[in-house]
Amino acid sequence: MAKDRSNASDFTGPLRRLLLSVLILCLLGVFLIWRIDSPRVERFRAQITDTFVPNLTWAMAPITGTMNLLRDFESYQRLAQQNRELRSELRRMQAWKEAALQLEQENARLLDLNNVRLDPRLTYITGVVLADSGSPFRQSVLLNVGARDGLQDGWATMDGIGLVGRISGVADNTARVILLTDASSRIPAIVQPSGQRVIVSGDNSATPVIDFLEDSELVRPGHRVISSGDGGVFPAGLLIGQVAADPSGKLRVILAADYQRLEFLRVLRHHGTTPVSDTAQIIGPQLPQPEATQ
Repeated sequence: MAKDRSNASDFTGPLRRLLLSVLILCLLGVFLIWRIDSPRVERFRAQITDTFVPNLTWAMAPITGTMNLLRDFESYQRLAQQNRELRSELRRMQAWKEAALQLEQENARLLDLNNVRLDPRLTYITGVVLADSGSPFRQSVLLNVGARDGLQDGWATMDGIGLVGRISGVADNTARVILLTDASSRIPAIVQPSGQRVIVSGDNSATPVIDFLEDSELVRPGHRVISSGDGGVFPAGLLIGQVAADPSGKLRVILAADYQRLEFLRVLRHHGTTPVSDTAQIIGPQLPQPEATQ
């Protein structure tokens, strides 16, 4: 048995070397045939190609399918990358669109502030709304102008169209504006065209109440309400809004100012009134005078 194994190993080694040598010679011959530039060799190569290549189509099918899958996968990767880039570009465009809309709105508000017709004797300063109070019991906003700009308590503020409120509290760089909707707001007004004098009273709702109306038969929903200038608190002729009736029949004012987008406010410099400095001169109840001591 040992002898048979040794004989098999003696034949296997030379046979492997022979097969390897034949394979190398065949590959070298194929290489030389495909590299030789000769018409005869070219015809020979053409004949070999015509003979063997059509018969190897079935063998090339898996390779062709694999190559197609690889190309499709690369195409899918490119499409996925383009999709991510397009999504990122769309987000950037949406941000630019939002910025453009905000600039358009600010531009429209500024144009309204510049085009509104007021008494030419009134001067004004425009401030940016910084914040609102956010309280259901106090309706007010904060402006970025103050005492350094010459603001005083009681001056009227408007947006592009209608009256918004009055200055109530001035600091060096900021000022507080009490809105017409605040419960402490009382504005003397005139209803046109009837000429009825009323008081527009805030009640912390979006539509202030019309109080002290003499003849309600002369006032109809849709009539204009403007400031009367009585008492010298506000200039006369400032648009407040239009008359409307609530479900209970009570008359209210739909304000002309856009309270949902208070971005810029015009503060009217109204120097027609003398500020109250001596509170002792205010009319009040008669107080008993102390008797003089002897």
